[in-house]
Amino acid sequence: MSITAVPLQPVKRSYLVYLWIGIALALVAAVALARQGDDPLARNARARGVMVTASGLQYKVIAPGKPNAAKPTDADVALVNYEGKLLNGTTFDKSQQPTPMPVTGVVPGFSEALKLMPKGSKYRFWLKSSLGYGDKATGPIPANSTLVFDVELLDFLPQSVVQQMQAQAQMSRGAPGGVPGGAPGQPQP
Repeated sequence: MSITAVPLQPVKRSYLVYLWIGIALALVAAVALARQGDDPLARNARARGVMVTASGLQYKVIAPGKPNAAKPTDADVALVNYEGKLLNGTTFDKSQQPTPMPVTGVVPGFSEALKLMPKGSKYRFWLKSSLGYGDKATGPIPANSTLVFDVELLDFLPQSVVQQMQAQAQMSRGAPGGVPGGAPGQPQP
C-alpha cells in the first residue's frame, strides 16, 4: 500500500499577520474581562498615589498640610470639613461648617484616617465595610458599603481642653450651678 502525499499550498503572509493580531486582541480582551471582575478596592489600591494601611484603609493625599505638623491622637477632638460618599458617587453626609469630631467617636476607619493627617491637610479615604458600618444599614448607607470620604483637617485639640472650654461656656451662658447669684439647679430668669 502506498500513500501519496498531497502538497499543501503556501499560506499568504497577510493571513498569518491577521491570525497573530487576532490572538493578541483575544489576550487583551481576556485581561480586560478579568480586571472587570476585580473588587473596586483592589482596583483602587493599584491607582497612582493611593496608599494602603495594614487594616486595609486606603488613602490619597490631596493636600499635604503643614510640614512636620502634629497629628491627632485618640485623646483629641479634630475640627474637620468632610464629605462622605458611596462608591456610586451618592453623598450621604457633608459638613456645612467646620465640625468637631472626637477621634475615637467615629467609625474605626475614619478614626484611623484622622490619625494619619497633619494639620492643614486634605485626604481622600476609602473605607471597606469592616472599617465603616459593616453589615448594618445606617440611614442612607446600605449594609456592607464601601465609604469614600474627602476630609480636610483644620485643627485639633485634646479632648480634656475641649471639655474644659465647654464647661466654661456653659458657666458663662448661665447654666445651672455655674451662675453667680443663683443656687445650683435653680431656674434663672
